[in-house]
Amino acid sequence: MRSAPTLRRAPAADRTGSPHRGDLVVVAVEAALLAAAVVVGLVLNRRGVGLHADAAPLYATWRPHAGWGTPLAALVALAVLGPGLRWARTARWGPLLAVGWLAAVAWTLALALVDGWTAGLTRRLTPQAEYLHEVPGVTDIPRMLAGFTDRILDFQPDSWSTHTAGHPPGALLVFVWLDRVGLGGGAAAALCCVLVGATVVVSVPVTLRALGAADAARAVLPFLVLLPGAVWLGASGDAVFTGVVAAGLALLAVRGPLAALAGGLLLGFALHLSYGFVLVGALAVTVSALRPDRRRATLVAATAGVSAVTALFVLSGFRWWEGYDRVVERYYQGWAADRPYTYWVWANLAALLLSAGPVLGPALRRTAVAARAAWSAARPAGTRRSGWTGWTGRLVGLGPTVLLPAAAALVVAAADLSGMSKAEVERIWLPFVVWLLVAVANLPPSTHRRWLAAQAVTALLVNHLLRTVS
Repeated sequence: MRSAPTLRRAPAADRTGSPHRGDLVVVAVEAALLAAAVVVGLVLNRRGVGLHADAAPLYATWRPHAGWGTPLAALVALAVLGPGLRWARTARWGPLLAVGWLAAVAWTLALALVDGWTAGLTRRLTPQAEYLHEVPGVTDIPRMLAGFTDRILDFQPDSWSTHTAGHPPGALLVFVWLDRVGLGGGAAAALCCVLVGATVVVSVPVTLRALGAADAARAVLPFLVLLPGAVWLGASGDAVFTGVVAAGLALLAVRGPLAALAGGLLLGFALHLSYGFVLVGALAVTVSALRPDRRRATLVAATAGVSAVTALFVLSGFRWWEGYDRVVERYYQGWAADRPYTYWVWANLAALLLSAGPVLGPALRRTAVAARAAWSAARPAGTRRSGWTGWTGRLVGLGPTVLLPAAAALVVAAADLSGMSKAEVERIWLPFVVWLLVAVANLPPSTHRRWLAAQAVTALLVNHLLRTVS
């Protein structure tokens, strides 16, 4: 019988709540990266280089301001940092998820209302580049789907607007369906985005708990509530994308083929919300591998769900692969042709830090340390090598708090290096950011309040110094 592993005593710095020296070094690196991205962005903008981002590395403009959402956001942050953080450790599971979702909605709405009801919500999704611009023209959904690909390229009379052209038709369908059920217009669409985006506070912890990491689920939840990326969740279509992807992965984690089928259906639809979500496959495989049962029927059910949605779109006239081919061409018909890869390939990471928050670097560092220790501890005694089964077993044994952030980091790296994500990643990568933040479960609990405060301050500074654009 294998003996239980001996837990090492936490360093004194961790027990007192002070950040570890290594964490401070990582924060310094984050600060240097962000400062470099801002300074270089300013220089390039003054030289007339086509960054098309006045506040690079963010797609925003410099405009210090405040609004009646300012005190509301401060109150939500204080509530989470005070009683909320303590309550999350002991509360019953159902009420915790419900209150967490409500707190995330309040946080996102408060941040949006810093810009005011009109600029922050009702007009957020109504510009010409947005999906709502195209909704009135969709009178026949089957006809729209059949001819969708033909309207992707720019410089033709019936070209789709920027956001519609840059995504599969599922994204436009979401807002068409909202309009059909009486939730048309900017205000209703924005509120729906906020409500759906906030569900990540439920989906991610449910996933962790289903994968056997209940304590980690409770630790991560407050960080999802005070997510700096909520600045862009309220309100953009990416909020819906983030919620759908997270819910699909959560259903994959829950036991039973019916849940897996539902998860596959959601992930299949997510594939038709954004072409970049083909990368979600890495997260889906990770969740499937971490399931306690790992039954083949579950994998078959999930695959069937994805295939069914894809087949439905194909039968309706839209082929994902043909759309992607056109989107690459459309991408370089616009600003992407001007935006320099040599700047954005690293400045994107600075934008990611503002969306995920300063806790990201230290959390990933702690995760890497935990992974190394767990990997070494799992090595079979007296051997240097093991077979394929032993190797994969050791890998899965690292657990969800290591493998999920690792998979999300791999996805972000692939998206960044592809050159198809030059700028605006602070919102585009939100579906991956919430899984990167699973890494906070590896931080000492005594430091959580400090890191949460840093997260809240980051969101408030971004929202009050800049006018963000969705």
